[in-house]
Amino acid sequence: MKIMITGGMGFIGSHLCDNLVNDHEIIVVSKTASKIYNLKDTFSKIKIEYLDITDFFKLEKIILKHKPEVIIHLAGQTSHSQSFENPIYDVDVNAKSTLCILETIRKHNLGCKFILGSTFIVIGRTNQFPINEETPCFPTTIYGTNRLASENFCKIYHDVHGLDTLIFRITNSFGPREQYLTTKNAVNHLIYKAFKGMEITIYNNGEFFRDLIYVFDVISAIKSIMLKGKPGNLYWISSNTKTWFYQFGEILQKLTNTPVVYIDPPQYTKQVDVGNFLADNSKLCSLGWSPKVSLEDGIKRTLEYFNNLK
Repeated sequence: MKIMITGGMGFIGSHLCDNLVNDHEIIVVSKTASKIYNLKDTFSKIKIEYLDITDFFKLEKIILKHKPEVIIHLAGQTSHSQSFENPIYDVDVNAKSTLCILETIRKHNLGCKFILGSTFIVIGRTNQFPINEETPCFPTTIYGTNRLASENFCKIYHDVHGLDTLIFRITNSFGPREQYLTTKNAVNHLIYKAFKGMEITIYNNGEFFRDLIYVFDVISAIKSIMLKGKPGNLYWISSNTKTWFYQFGEILQKLTNTPVVYIDPPQYTKQVDVGNFLADNSKLCSLGWSPKVSLEDGIKRTLEYFNNLK
């Protein structure tokens, strides 16, 4: 198949390219070449289009140029704080870009499957666990609100126009190639701090839990959804395993001999953080998928990746 991956140089996108490139024709859409190193093993086998996905005219032209059979839309702005600092841009990159792609498929009758990568942040705060595909969404950030708008666009274009759309939401993913800035991925940030021998700072005595999933399991899940997912459906990509953050800290301390320090979260985090989170992955598992990598093994692989960067 001819598959276009927006954000294909990023964390999830580059691993997805690695997985698909030998069996499919891959076109990567990326804003810049700043993360080209993520594609060092697949660079010679893929096509790359440099494009800001908020340039909707050029985005449409690129889609019509390649006429992909599948578009996997991963590009976007993922920082909660930046979504508040520049909310209009966040609307463009995280909501309007999805609408542009869907409208291009509809307008030109491309018959292209569209797969949207979304996030657990759309749910907001809840006290009922595990959440599932039917759980109501009340996002607490501009970022989460725009991602949810993208999901709604997919549903509308499937229900009204008959487009083949699929949505997946990922819980807290981690692993090699992910940015380790605290504003981008707190899990990878803590693993990186442990690797560097810096204090591992965890909020609220670690007395909150998340659903952590290693990137290789995320990639196998996306592939299952692409090949077996039912059009118009949403799937949770999760480990369905509750990890308390004090447990996460204990594993990091055991593997790196780095001390854990518990601190109070800043006011901003108190206002927007979703808190506890656990997602039921049984709908995805019904496609024949299951997570394979344990939390500790995933952390070990990520530490090894950081070590190899030296």
